[in-house]
Amino acid sequence: MHRDGLERPRIGIGGISIESSTFSPHVSGDEAFTIRSGAELLAYYPFLAEGEQLRDAAEWVPLTHGRSLPGGAVAPQTYARMKRAIVDGIRAQGPFDAFFFDIHGAMSVVGMDDAEGDLALAVREALGPDTLVSTSMDLHGNVSDALFDTVDLLTCYRMAPHEDWMNTKQRAVHNLLARLRGPHGADPDARRPLKAWVRVPVLLPGEKTSTRIDPARSVYALVPEVEELDGVLDAAVWVGYAWADEPRCHATVIVTGDDGAVIAREAERIARRYWDVRADFAFVGPTASLDEALDEALADGAPRPYVISDSGDNPTAGGAGDVSWTLGRLLERPDLRDPAKTVLVASVFDPAAVGAAASAGVGATVTLSVGGRVDAGPRGPVEITGEVFSVTPGDPVAGTQVVVRSGAVHAIVTERRKPFHHLDDFRMLGLDPHSADIVIVKIGYLEPELYDLAAGWTIALTPGGVDQDLLRLGHSRLRPGVYPFDVTEGEPDLAALVTRRRGEEVRA
Repeated sequence: MHRDGLERPRIGIGGISIESSTFSPHVSGDEAFTIRSGAELLAYYPFLAEGEQLRDAAEWVPLTHGRSLPGGAVAPQTYARMKRAIVDGIRAQGPFDAFFFDIHGAMSVVGMDDAEGDLALAVREALGPDTLVSTSMDLHGNVSDALFDTVDLLTCYRMAPHEDWMNTKQRAVHNLLARLRGPHGADPDARRPLKAWVRVPVLLPGEKTSTRIDPARSVYALVPEVEELDGVLDAAVWVGYAWADEPRCHATVIVTGDDGAVIAREAERIARRYWDVRADFAFVGPTASLDEALDEALADGAPRPYVISDSGDNPTAGGAGDVSWTLGRLLERPDLRDPAKTVLVASVFDPAAVGAAASAGVGATVTLSVGGRVDAGPRGPVEITGEVFSVTPGDPVAGTQVVVRSGAVHAIVTERRKPFHHLDDFRMLGLDPHSADIVIVKIGYLEPELYDLAAGWTIALTPGGVDQDLLRLGHSRLRPGVYPFDVTEGEPDLAALVTRRRGEEVRA
């Protein structure tokens, strides 16, 4: 502990984490969220485990946190209940020296434009003006005026795919403790850093902004360089969330620290770099229509296994997860009726279809109507006739899962929405992805295990609530000038706003 710092500050924890597509008809209700509170919430963070340095650095008061797979907008009553639980917890267990506000940043609530901003304002009102608030966000989150004004320390992931997601939460907590336990940490004004914010009028999908390739890789390489400068505490770049139609959806750069001139200069430098390369962002992998991708994968000499991203209904980006468009197209192709080939298709959720297949049992021939019940936009339910290959109950995410084999197609149907990111997700169903000819997954860029699996790979530009062709989705409520929706010539204002408290602008 340094002179004047707080030796053992009292820090509350709470938040809501979900990524919500406003182009999906799916509504995320109570069933979508895992609620953690008390000891269970504290145990969620490995860096706060017993014996860890950060655990002993403060008195932690875990309140409540709701976390969901990405999906559609949140039901208002579900959001209201979670918000009330957090605010009531603050009032019952406060006061706090600080608060770790654990959010995603791309939550949409039915009938609301800025869900995280609304939640942040409620949290701030309950905490009072002097409590230091730090947030950890997904880089596909959005920073609105209200969120920026209300939260003192904002940071986000620096990798896409998000291999640093827990590390980012740890950094948000470390930054909080650095201000509380450092010089003048007991002074609410002195411990609150300056924040430099630049709104960058660019909105691109994650599949075009993966940090595996340039220009995103080079842009994000600037972040740790800036963080090391004297007078800087943290630097962060948000890509924004492309599948919500809200004014807050755009890229953002925030640099925090104590030297206003330095943080303003560096925020503007990163923002200028992002803007200048806006037209250079490209998909992280080769793209094609579904049929083109299948033709490539089925060609003589094509590498095996060949992975195809069914990108339009990716449940980890906010897709409903029950779009049946791709499954229907596979069943229509004559070259996939040969059972000598193996095509794994993950997945469609449909509890009624799962129930019928499970009742029939392994080995039975069934005719099922699958998918297209939540999001029927691209295609309604698809009829599949085939053999029940396996029935696997008890998955904590998916519930019961069935595999129905029709020719080469092994269709995975789940009771509840589930992403397939790991090879064991397939193996537990009796499927071996390594020996398959083609593996089709509702995903965009490949998560690490799938990336390593793929001998060949194409991102299929399929329809759904997270369609990669953003211009055909029909955004109408973005701010003027956001690229690529508005390509009006002219330079945007990339000057940094520097502030410390809400409504208090500081001259850099």
